[in-house]
Amino acid sequence: MAAMLQPQIILLKEGTDTSQGKAQVVSNINACTAVANTVRTTLGPRGMDKLIHDDKGNTTISNDWATIMKLLNIIHPAAKILVDIAKSQDSEVGDGTTTVVLLAGEFLKEANPFIEDGVHPQNIIRSYRAAGNLAISKVKELSVSKEGKSLEEKKSLLAKCAATTLSSKLIGGEKEFFAEMVVDAVLAIVNDDRLNLLGIKKVLGGTMRDSFLVNGVAFKKTFSYAGFEQQPKKFLNPKILLLNIELELKSEKENAEIRLSDPLQYQSIVDAEWNIIYDKLDKCVKSGAKIVLSRLAIGDLATQYFADRDIFCNGLYDTRYWPCSRSGI
Repeated sequence: MAAMLQPQIILLKEGTDTSQGKAQVVSNINACTAVANTVRTTLGPRGMDKLIHDDKGNTTISNDWATIMKLLNIIHPAAKILVDIAKSQDSEVGDGTTTVVLLAGEFLKEANPFIEDGVHPQNIIRSYRAAGNLAISKVKELSVSKEGKSLEEKKSLLAKCAATTLSSKLIGGEKEFFAEMVVDAVLAIVNDDRLNLLGIKKVLGGTMRDSFLVNGVAFKKTFSYAGFEQQPKKFLNPKILLLNIELELKSEKENAEIRLSDPLQYQSIVDAEWNIIYDKLDKCVKSGAKIVLSRLAIGDLATQYFADRDIFCNGLYDTRYWPCSRSGI
């Protein structure tokens, strides 16, 4: 009697689907196929955009699956695997998120009849792996090596590869123009595999043809401060000074209290503040640098000081572009 009154042990939450076997596999395939069909029409240069309206009232229009998957509230466990596939593709390659989702959806769709006929999933997976090895062998057979080719032949081959990735409806009409620019940018870092040496700066206005490649360091700056007109705008093989200090008069961050016994001592304190910044500026000039770049602010006083000595200065710039610097600007 005591054994009959023992409480039941519930391993799953109420309402959990406990179906197993062939029916559940088919259900998982249908869920993944539904996700693939959602983004199918976004693929290709003539793909359509998706308009997504969330619960907060925000509206997003995009044809990028990496963006769409972040906005869709996918609950089905099997369908979430497609989201993970897209995330992995986006983090490793940075492109092709829609393609991998559609390929996975098509593989599952083609496997569905075999599942219904009783073929074990392990046999289907083994067949897909064999087909993948055959596909890789065929790609290697059709591949063209760039070893032993001249620089112009390499650039032509790389430009064709770059143009295939620029066939979107946004810049598809100018893909030859941008493909050549991409190849020049990649060849500029020679054998260095650090892609963070390449950066993109976006400037509003103009046409796509106004884009250009800077073989050096570029940073966005609005020149509207004192002394700019007196500063030179072009240098050849200059010495560049990189700073991490402020070159301006600034109040102390902490509350400072100074007690004076003589009013005449106040002028000595003011002079000391000016002497500190002038000492910094004088050391910058004595370094022989013709360009002064600082991560922190450069005030009007320092700007005019450098302008009087034919030195260009700029403050508050993005340090991510330091590694790109070359001998000239």
